[in-house]
Amino acid sequence: MTSQTSHTKQRLIVIVGPTASGKSALAVKLARKLGGEVISADSRQVYKGLDLASGKITKREMQGVRHYCLDLVSPKKNFTADDYKKCFWNAVTTIQKHGKIPIVVGGTGFYIDAALGRMGTGGAPPNPALRKQLSGKSAEALFQMLEKLDHRRAHDIAAKNEVKNKVRLIRAIEISRNPINVRHRVSNIDTRVQRDSAPCVDAHEIRWLGIAHGGRALRKKIRARLEARMKAGMVAEIKRLHRSGVSWKRLDELGLEPRWIARYLQGKLTKEQMLYHLENAIWRYSKWQMMWFKRNEAIRWQDAL
Repeated sequence: MTSQTSHTKQRLIVIVGPTASGKSALAVKLARKLGGEVISADSRQVYKGLDLASGKITKREMQGVRHYCLDLVSPKKNFTADDYKKCFWNAVTTIQKHGKIPIVVGGTGFYIDAALGRMGTGGAPPNPALRKQLSGKSAEALFQMLEKLDHRRAHDIAAKNEVKNKVRLIRAIEISRNPINVRHRVSNIDTRVQRDSAPCVDAHEIRWLGIAHGGRALRKKIRARLEARMKAGMVAEIKRLHRSGVSWKRLDELGLEPRWIARYLQGKLTKEQMLYHLENAIWRYSKWQMMWFKRNEAIRWQDAL
């Protein structure tokens, strides 16, 4: 057997799949078995107080396994892929100092690919002149503009049901028009590697694991999970966030559960209408997630637990 050297790559496990497929439970199971700690990769679980509405893992479900990149900022603030990338690598460093294996789990493929250098995150500085120019355009016009500039970034925004979020669309256009990102934007996602992230990635042996869960079984799990969170107080959670200063507009921008529950609380929908639209939105999002992950040929897929 060859002895290990200082150049031996460190293991990093990534678990992906659609919402409600059982990713978090599998991550905890592997962490307990292999001696790991978990890094969340969810674009809404970074927000404090957005617990039931983001499907955030509970302390009980963690079973003593330490989790990272949860509860980082107020929902009033925007959190970017660049912000996530910093949290991700800080977490990896900390976990490895503990002598444990980093296990990444989540459904936000854009965050995972950005953190692992599979695509650029942007990092473009604010452009006040461009923002002023774009502010008068409709969300539909902005989305069409983004699709022409950067189809993959537009795909990610559509996957999150944020095609009407003008703030997010303008920032995406701002990033996409940055000269650095224009140079890096090519057809193959695997070639869109940022130079500053490559050394970190190259030091790791990345093992990708996907939970293949779709069709009627997933739809049933989405419905059951939604019903359970409603019973647990998800509407009250959104009420609390609004009372704490998170505007209706901002809740709508956060998409999925915050969006549809906020519209219900404003009297724009009945409860039945809200649940109908919300379940369909979550279902559509799960299909977008699978479309994103299926492009990664390194993922080894297994049936749901």
